[in-house]
Parts: sequence; structure tokens; C-alpha cells
Amino acid sequence: MNIALCDAAIIDLDGTMVDTLGDFAEALNRMLRDLELPPIAAQHIERMVGKGSEHLLRSVLNHVLTQAGKAPEAMEMEALYVRAWPSYQRHYLAINGQFASVYPGVVEGLQALRASGLRLACLTNKPTAFAVPLLRSKGLDSFFDCVFGGDAFERKKPDPLPLRKTCEALGTEPARTLMVGDSSNDAQAARAAGCPVVLVTYGYNHGQPVRDVDADGWVEALHELVPATA
Repeated sequence: MNIALCDAAIIDLDGTMVDTLGDFAEALNRMLRDLELPPIAAQHIERMVGKGSEHLLRSVLNHVLTQAGKAPEAMEMEALYVRAWPSYQRHYLAINGQFASVYPGVVEGLQALRASGLRLACLTNKPTAFAVPLLRSKGLDSFFDCVFGGDAFERKKPDPLPLRKTCEALGTEPARTLMVGDSSNDAQAARAAGCPVVLVTYGYNHGQPVRDVDADGWVEALHELVPATA
């Protein structure tokens, strides 16, 4: 992917810039304790990340209940979700960033993208109230012209709407706005919005090989987006 053909880049958060699996595991297991439910291992959570907190909570609840032989009916699940959501929010905000780490090459990559003249936006399915403090705590917030969470628009990735709205906020055309993510959600949204897309190889892709996803390229680290000679 030739960065010179782009005016801006939209960067995903979880699994692309920050490894937040530890945060998810800690907050979710605290929530499960509140609900007097069994814990869930991090390797199961990893496959559930990427489609927003609502999807994550429902997937976790379904998993632990099914594993315990207590698969609930729809009404029972909804009642449990209503109890789970405020518990999860409270615990996640309390530990946000404490069990997470910035991936190698991210800071260098963001610096290089800005030095290349690109405007940057962070677009994540994570709630905005979780995303902004996380970026701040990891020293990444200053790189971005705008940050949009999964609750910023009517629909989340893989719907193209968030990308189109982010391009509008950046004042750029989709065809000249690179999407950088870690999963099929990012790639599908980019394709539908008309944005080029590059995926990192180390993130969360629902347990599937990321190189099998339709994308314009893959990088082992974010700093590889900008050639050293650029």
C-alpha cells in the first residue's frame, strides 16, 4: 500500500494499537463474579472481541452458561444481560488500560504517518467512554484528530457507515483514506466504504487467519506502513 496515495488514515484500537485482552479478561471475570457465574479464560474471550461490548457480553454469557449446562432462553438471557452491562462498565472503567499494553511499532508507526502529512482518526467498536481514556493512558491520544467509538454512529463496523462518517470528519475522500485494522470487521467495512485497507497480523480476528481476509496488504507492525526511506 502506497501511503503517498492517501491523505488520512483511520486506525482501529483493540488488537491493532493496544493489546487489551488482559483488560477484557479482568473486567469480564469481575463481572461474572458479581453474577455468581463461572470465570472465562482469555483464549475464549479473544475470539469474541471486535464487534462491540454488547456482542462481547452476550457471547461471554452464552459461553459460560453453555459450558455450565445452563443455556438460558432468550428472555432469561436478556434479563441477565441487563444485570451484566452496568457491572461490566463499572469494572472496565476501573481497570481500563491497567492490564493492556501498546504493541511494538505502534508509536513509531503513528509518528511516521503524521510525519508523512496524514490526518489520523481512531475508529473502534469499543464504547467511546472506554476508548478515549485508554488512548490517553497509553500516550496515544495526541496523534489523533478525532476518536470515534462504537456508540458514535447508528451502526458499528463491519457496516461502512462509521468509516464514511469518519472520512467526513477528516475532510477526506474514502478512496484516499487508509483503514488500518486487525480483523475481517475492519476489512469488510473498508471495502464497502471504498477505503483501501491494510491489516496487522497480530491482532484479534475471531480465531481466523488474518491473511485469509480480503485486504490490500498486511504488516507485522504498524511502523511498516511507512517505508524507512519515506
